[in-house]
Amino acid sequence: MLDKINGWIDETLANHTSERIGCECMATDFEGYYPPAFLADSFYVIVPQLPKPDFPELRQLGFGDLIDTDFNGITYKNTYFVKQGKERNLNLHFHELVHVLQWQTLGAEAFMIRYMDEILKYGYEDAPLEKMAFALEAHFMEGGAPFDIGAHVRQKI
Repeated sequence: MLDKINGWIDETLANHTSERIGCECMATDFEGYYPPAFLADSFYVIVPQLPKPDFPELRQLGFGDLIDTDFNGITYKNTYFVKQGKERNLNLHFHELVHVLQWQTLGAEAFMIRYMDEILKYGYEDAPLEKMAFALEAHFMEGGAPFDIGAHVRQKI
């Protein structure tokens, strides 16, 4: 199943390569939180509908609600997708960049295993990887002092 999901992710990313926008355009907004080199290797794509792997096997495993939920963003490896109309929401970008770091830190297979396990065990909002992203997003949103988000993610994972 992981190979199927990973193949779908790689195909989805390849199909959107020409539409990717480099996150270095937000370097000033995220100064002190994310280093310029990380932002230069992170991308987002604006889409009318978020791409999700809607496989019957995933629904059978209990991921139907997650597949059907209408999120504003979703991250695959170093690229995240943002729903059209939400592209100026810096908090959303901040949150999804935390997920880029999580993918980077854990690696694709380990991230998918952990994320799926957490969703089944705790539910979306209480999944530790999501809670981490929401907490860091809240810190940014509330004007908290900048700190190295990458080091924080690597330490907490």
